[in-house]
Amino acid sequence: MNHFVPKNPEFVSFVKEKMLENHFMQHLGFQIKKIEAGYVEGTLEIAAAHRQHIGYLHGGVTATLADLVAGFASYTLVNAEQTVVTVEMKISYLNPGVGNLAFCKGYVIKAGQKLHFAEAEIYVNNNGSEVLVAKGYATYAVIDVS
Repeated sequence: MNHFVPKNPEFVSFVKEKMLENHFMQHLGFQIKKIEAGYVEGTLEIAAAHRQHIGYLHGGVTATLADLVAGFASYTLVNAEQTVVTVEMKISYLNPGVGNLAFCKGYVIKAGQKLHFAEAEIYVNNNGSEVLVAKGYATYAVIDVS
């Protein structure tokens, strides 16, 4: 894992504030558990509303979780006058999401001046073992907002 130096020394509180403004994340019930420079972890208690017709974690929810953790990992590396937006994302579904708890981690693999490249891994706890459900790859544009 890369070791990044954040541009904003207050990046943890900065990211937490932005997470509170993310209404879709709040709607899903996704909870961030760890924030480091270039890295974010979180969990989702999988409810009926998160499942598709045969009971697996819905692919759209899975992709959203990947975007959240990879995007916020990218967000840890910008200054207070910048934000990031998703410009490209690919998700590979590797196993069915069978279980009641999703564990997600996102990490930046390259932080450029204009683009950040990040990855995400989504696991579901199935009878005590974590199964890798999906892997996401995303590019984020760094945008000045001041």
